[in-house]
Amino acid sequence: MANGTGTQFLPPSPGLEEPYRLTPQLALRVAILGSLALVIFAALFLRLWALQILSGDRYLRAAQNNQVRTLRLEARRGAILDRNGVPLVENRPGTAVELWPADLPQTWDEERRELRHLSRVLNVPVREILEGLRKRMDDPLTPVTVKENVSEGQVIYLYEHREDFPGLQFTRSYPRKYPQGRLAAQVLGYVGEVTGVQVERKGSPYVLGDKVGQSGVEAAFDSWLRGVPGEAKLRVDSLGHPQGQLTPALNSRPGSSIRLTIDAKLQRAAERALQEGIQRARESECIGCWYSNGGAVVALDPKDGSVLAMASSPTYNPAIYTGRVTPRKLNAAGVGTSPERAEETNFPALNRSLLGYPPGSTFKPVTALAAMQEGIISPWTTLPCTGVYYSTNDYSEPKQPFYNWDRGVYTGMDLPTAIAASCDTYFYALGDMFYDLPTERGHPLQAWASRFGFGQPTGLDVGSESAGLLPTPEWRQKAFKSEIDRVWKPGDSIQLTIGQKDLLVTPLQMARFYALLANGGKLVAPHMLLAVERPGENGAAPFPAAPVPQQVDVDRNALEVVRRGLFEATHSTLGTSTGIFGAFPIEIAGKTGTAEKIIDPGDGIARNFDQAWWCGFGPYDDAKIVVCALIENGGHGGTVAAPVALRVFEQYFHQKATVLGPVHSD
Repeated sequence: MANGTGTQFLPPSPGLEEPYRLTPQLALRVAILGSLALVIFAALFLRLWALQILSGDRYLRAAQNNQVRTLRLEARRGAILDRNGVPLVENRPGTAVELWPADLPQTWDEERRELRHLSRVLNVPVREILEGLRKRMDDPLTPVTVKENVSEGQVIYLYEHREDFPGLQFTRSYPRKYPQGRLAAQVLGYVGEVTGVQVERKGSPYVLGDKVGQSGVEAAFDSWLRGVPGEAKLRVDSLGHPQGQLTPALNSRPGSSIRLTIDAKLQRAAERALQEGIQRARESECIGCWYSNGGAVVALDPKDGSVLAMASSPTYNPAIYTGRVTPRKLNAAGVGTSPERAEETNFPALNRSLLGYPPGSTFKPVTALAAMQEGIISPWTTLPCTGVYYSTNDYSEPKQPFYNWDRGVYTGMDLPTAIAASCDTYFYALGDMFYDLPTERGHPLQAWASRFGFGQPTGLDVGSESAGLLPTPEWRQKAFKSEIDRVWKPGDSIQLTIGQKDLLVTPLQMARFYALLANGGKLVAPHMLLAVERPGENGAAPFPAAPVPQQVDVDRNALEVVRRGLFEATHSTLGTSTGIFGAFPIEIAGKTGTAEKIIDPGDGIARNFDQAWWCGFGPYDDAKIVVCALIENGGHGGTVAAPVALRVFEQYFHQKATVLGPVHSD
């Protein structure tokens, strides 16, 4: 039978499977293959789109960089000046040698040959060049600085043999120079190449290769000092050899100069006096004073908190951070990465003005003010000054003795006299009185010390400062595990009154407190920035305004009582530094201190060493300057620290002390 088209119809044979039927299994396979093909196509499309659209400019620049290089031009960094315009840090124009990693020879043998040749010419070890290249493995189109401040002879040789050094490039550099030598090294800080962490920090304006301030003033005011880098174009051939001259594309803008509150002459006098004090301690008959090897001096303007001088010893030469900086050079100076070497040199990179120490008797004016403010005593309350004191709250047998620094004294004293003579037992009695206060009164001695700025950073605008330690019963509960040690005992209050045991203060905090005594109760904000001199402008523009001192609600009569005690300490027959300041033409008021601190001097035996202090101000009636001096392991404050402060006063007032008499001091 035939259909209408003439094709014969044959019925299917029984049992024969239809060969072209689309089964569910086959449909699933086709769908999976189709989806996979679609995903692969989409991934290729997105990748091509990303390369062409998102990264097209980047790869175009990389390709063009084989012909035209964009060079980053270092901006001249601003100078750092003292308050009178004396340069502390400047720049010296120099030539730097750089290598483009992408242009180095393609074989290791040829690259090593070039680097060895370059090493011999520039006196830079090959391993240091390789280390710089290794850090830029992910960025082969940014040059690596091999050496700054290259000599003229080295530049001429390299120019004449350019064919031997593929990828070599010369740029202008501005390494720092220090006209005043080591002066204020820890304060000024140093400049170094930006680290990867600094580049990756959120909002960072830096790129690899930038020079930025890494510590001190250089770091604190880096945004003003570093300026804005420029750019230049340079055409090169396939081997990276220049084919023409640099074409400026964007001029660099030099940084602003910074004027500090520091007085260079006063700073130098403080640093010299500090060295004299350390040497005087070593030559004294004081037990353990031969370990004296550090200290600090701070001088403040008591009216606005301007830092006039900030000396720390030991110190180092900041010029070691210019030119080729090597770990060996830094470790030799004690400021590198070797903890052993830093300990041997007594950590010269530390600014000891911002570190915590027990203050000893220089803290007694804090105790005196707190006792009067809390109504514990009146200024004329007479208490016995004896060679030893036993706490009225000590019920043990035998009782714990608390000794006076002068064990031969036995008399009654009022508060100003006790300050002048630095009578420990007078203040021990005050410690018991504070301990006996009802619980609801809290911890008034610590509360007043906190109001005076202790236990917290001063807010100085340069450097990292310690907060110190103001011990309280709550602190002791958290700090210790032993139940016995966690209990605040009468001895804790007693020793706190004379600035001992757990209490730690910085020389800057102490100078700030004595500024409060000098200015009538205002807590100043220490600062170093005086002005910013922008390029092209005449003179210095004050920026920002000096912080406003904070008035502390302390009774003016109580302040005057303490001030009177400090004046008697430098002028009365009982005064612990009368022999130093009694004959000085300018009336100085101040307080000595000798604070015990447990130290291991390096022989494995920890024992007590005396930290020598003196803090004060002058002139007495209208203070212009506050000075605080500390000598580590120096012995008695009147013997060692007071003469250091005197040298600073001599420089400031341009007066010489006529006679230095005998000193009987704590």
